[in-house]
Amino acid sequence: MNRELSLGFSPCPNDTFIFCGLAQGKIPLRRVRFAAPLLEDVETLNSWAMQGRLDVTKLSFHALGHVLDRYTLLDSGAALGRGCGPLLITAQAVGDPAAWTVAIPGQLTTAALLLRLFLRQPCRTVIMRFDQIMEAVLSGKADAGVIIHESRFTYQERGLRCVQDLGAWWEEETGLPIPLGCIAARRSLPAEMIEEIEQSVEASICWAQADPAACLPYIRQHAQELDEAVIAAHVGLYVNDFSLRLGEEGRAAAQELLKRGREAGIFGQMDSNYSAKSMLW
Repeated sequence: MNRELSLGFSPCPNDTFIFCGLAQGKIPLRRVRFAAPLLEDVETLNSWAMQGRLDVTKLSFHALGHVLDRYTLLDSGAALGRGCGPLLITAQAVGDPAAWTVAIPGQLTTAALLLRLFLRQPCRTVIMRFDQIMEAVLSGKADAGVIIHESRFTYQERGLRCVQDLGAWWEEETGLPIPLGCIAARRSLPAEMIEEIEQSVEASICWAQADPAACLPYIRQHAQELDEAVIAAHVGLYVNDFSLRLGEEGRAAAQELLKRGREAGIFGQMDSNYSAKSMLW
């Protein structure tokens, strides 16, 4: 059953930190082996998940809500926590944010879903890569933007201000951590294979945490921001206990996000024979 599986994750420091051990062959595997990983921005990975392209993939929790019939959420590798959500930022726009044109880092990102849930109605959006959003706001191409990843640590240096921390809003609304991104595997894979994939991701995190310096060259090879302090802050914020194991609180957060998305009409209604929990696991 030593099948080669396709694997995709983003070039952001939290993902390259998590998968460094696996990508460099440091984690022993029995039933599975991975092809050379494909590193793409999260919205590309979201689109590929909609197409069912990869066996194992990073994707947004938003995108997961659209592909639960084909992918199952893994208990390890997630980006989920407190004080780590996307930020709605602007340079000078005033008034009702629902009337603004907002740059978002992809239609299927959790950032886009949170913006919709926060505003409680659709607004005009323009989709672009996450690393282009701050410049679009500064140049006036968009009234505001929803920023993620390294931009969260550098926007103030560009003279931008935060209108709403969407993660903080979520935490106040629900009392739960914010589920941003996750790792999912094809449901059609044998259960024992999915179990080993999950264990290998957890082992890769433990390997990286035991020697973070060993991961730095791999992280820098793919990072948008090369400053070591920014990289450390990024990894420290997005790789945490929830990344090792979602646990009950992490699972509850994922279920609540998908429930609210369905109530807002973003996801189709779930068949009455299935609960959110049974579809996630």
